[in-house]
Amino acid sequence: MYTRRRFLTSTAIAAAAGIGLAACRDPAQASQAEPTAAAPQLAGPLNTRPIPSTGEKIPVIGMGTSGSFEVGDTAGERDPLREVLKRFFAAGASLIDTAPTYGTAEDVLGALLAEQGLRPKAWIATKLSGVNGREAGLAQFNDTLRRLKTDKVELLQVHNLGDLKTQLALARELKAEGKVRYVGVTHYLERAQDELAAVVQAEKPDFLQINYSVVTRGAEKRVLPQAQDLGVAVLINRAFEDGKLFAQVKDKPLPAWAAEAGIASWAQAFLKFSLSHPAVTVVIPATGKPDRQSDNLGAGTGPDLTEAQRQSLIAALA
Repeated sequence: MYTRRRFLTSTAIAAAAGIGLAACRDPAQASQAEPTAAAPQLAGPLNTRPIPSTGEKIPVIGMGTSGSFEVGDTAGERDPLREVLKRFFAAGASLIDTAPTYGTAEDVLGALLAEQGLRPKAWIATKLSGVNGREAGLAQFNDTLRRLKTDKVELLQVHNLGDLKTQLALARELKAEGKVRYVGVTHYLERAQDELAAVVQAEKPDFLQINYSVVTRGAEKRVLPQAQDLGVAVLINRAFEDGKLFAQVKDKPLPAWAAEAGIASWAQAFLKFSLSHPAVTVVIPATGKPDRQSDNLGAGTGPDLTEAQRQSLIAALA
């Protein structure tokens, strides 16, 4: 599989060898190479969007933790994540999505936030995941608080609609107790979007989380318009298709309009595509690499894509 890691590595090698990117005068393309200097400055402050149910504004670039934060406790494993968090919060970002079923992710995130005193800056979204029954869900949630070293979270989501009625009722109960500020539902597969849409219609949660990218646009048919109509905030996962999109643009220059849209890399183009749908609130790319964090954050500044620019990206990935 040609992943984003391989894409970035190969472009850096090509530049060093005087081939590929070295022959290309497009600085936006070259920016995909691994930087050696300090974190670049953003073009401006991160854009924010309101959470419809309250009006609270939140930065449009968040981050996921699946895979990237599932590490051990050595300095070699955790030091890059310390820098990832440093750059994230320095840019003004806040929303971090995790889950108790993401291996060690909650433990690692909780420990790193605590050691740097960053919990007050973090807007934590986690999940009730893979459990059945109220007592199991409550036990999992209490363990999540312990692992995250906190006494409350901002968003509690029912993951992949599992044991939906029981777990959503529990999430609302915890919201009433002040241990959760918002409740939501999630899925990550296009084939589940009709079911998700039905749930959103019936339950009207504060948030939904769904997959949406330039090549996977099924959410446009029903889920996203419905969320917009009902005032449900939307988190977007899999905007990079688990890294597969980078294989499709290997050796391709960025669109001619990229600089006009404030885009300096393909990663930013993909994130801006997802953000350009009016129903979307935040996109949550996962990374454990500081340079990629800086790159991702760059997608949160500047204008949204026009419809013509969106169609241009769709055509480029067709």
